Amino acid sequence: MAKDADHAEMGEVGKGRTAVMGLHGSSARLTEIVPHDKWWHAGGHIATIIATPAAYAPLPFALAHLGWGPGLCMLILAGLVTWYTSLLLASLDCHDGVRHQRYCDLAGSIYGKAGYWAVIFFQQLASIGNNLTIQIVAGQCMKALYRLYHPECGPAPGKCGITLQAWIAVFGASQLIVSQLPDISALKEINLFCTLCTSLFALGCLVLSIINGQAQDRTTISFTIDEDERAKAFDVMFALGTIAFAFGDTILPEVQATVGGDAKKTMYKGVTMGYSIILSSYIMVAVAGYWAFGWSVAPFVVSSFTFPTGLIAAVYVLAIIQIVGCYQIYARPTFGFFYNYLLDKSGTVWCARNVTARAGVTTVYMAIITLIAALVPFFGDFVAFVGAIGFTPMDFVLPPLLWLGVGKRSLGWRILNWTIVVGYSGIAVAGAIGSIQAINADVVNYSVFADLF
Repeated sequence: MAKDADHAEMGEVGKGRTAVMGLHGSSARLTEIVPHDKWWHAGGHIATIIATPAAYAPLPFALAHLGWGPGLCMLILAGLVTWYTSLLLASLDCHDGVRHQRYCDLAGSIYGKAGYWAVIFFQQLASIGNNLTIQIVAGQCMKALYRLYHPECGPAPGKCGITLQAWIAVFGASQLIVSQLPDISALKEINLFCTLCTSLFALGCLVLSIINGQAQDRTTISFTIDEDERAKAFDVMFALGTIAFAFGDTILPEVQATVGGDAKKTMYKGVTMGYSIILSSYIMVAVAGYWAFGWSVAPFVVSSFTFPTGLIAAVYVLAIIQIVGCYQIYARPTFGFFYNYLLDKSGTVWCARNVTARAGVTTVYMAIITLIAALVPFFGDFVAFVGAIGFTPMDFVLPPLLWLGVGKRSLGWRILNWTIVVGYSGIAVAGAIGSIQAINADVVNYSVFADLF
């Protein structure tokens, strides 16, 4: 009876709406979402969330530190495992008769307060860390694009008077404007376009890798890991964190809350569409980039390309556009946490109080992320760190644990899922060690507000 009462208090499914209370950590009623999006909208959200330039561009570098065989195996394995764990997560929709609108509420419905706050912690860590990382990437792309058409701008810091920090601030200001859109569903058209940009970015990297790779003396390209054993060990761990980042998705239940009809079947199609695009394009970019430059490939593969200028510029533009959509999706869990306390649920989304509250929350968020990104713009280090301690728990570890916590599972399924949990927990620890080592090295070599790239 108590459980039924909880369900009644938390919300109901029906009449085309979702109304869920955050019982396990908040007494504030969540804003209502009208679930009417299609499976291709969900697939677009998923592809935009996961396949960002910040995820694509380091993959050849990760492959270089793992080698052809181990690198491709880890990349494909990570893709298949996160596709599987995403399906597990989607299958938990209405497992208790309630359609949970947020990842944290889904976890709370299974493991109580411990599950709720575990997801809050890792989701915020991954989401904020992701946006910090991709804001650095956006600034780097904008600066590189500017330098392409201003040959007088050399790599020396400040020579052109427009620093990396200024470009990071410009991107932050643009995101503040887009952040006034009220929810994820309002981004669906943007994210379908960003999905197209994702595919074109991958195709552009493939073409540029072939052009630049063929222009080089292939006898000078080495695929041998040229490091001592200690450095190799740390770089392997770093590469594992980078691959984990490439499959980061912390808000699949939030996306599922926007779809109409049979939400499970719709999400199965959307997840499969998204991962088909993601994994095929990841393999394409990783293999082509590593083949073109070998061990010497840059941590951000586009930096290795030298010609043709027009195509390089197009790739940078596609990267910037795609980051806009991804940034917005990952900002929503943080926005939503505060919106549930500050918004007037009885008013419209555009009433004065709600507009003011959204403007206040988003302004503070953008100011903090922009400041940190400008302060320590070490892109590659944050990719591995966020992948290890943020995305690995959310994408590889928690979904199997939640699925195992609902109903009795056969021995074979328990073994499979516990193998994923234990194996990727170890990878998370290894990735964290490798990324912290890299951050320490960069802190020693660079000052704060370093005008890199």
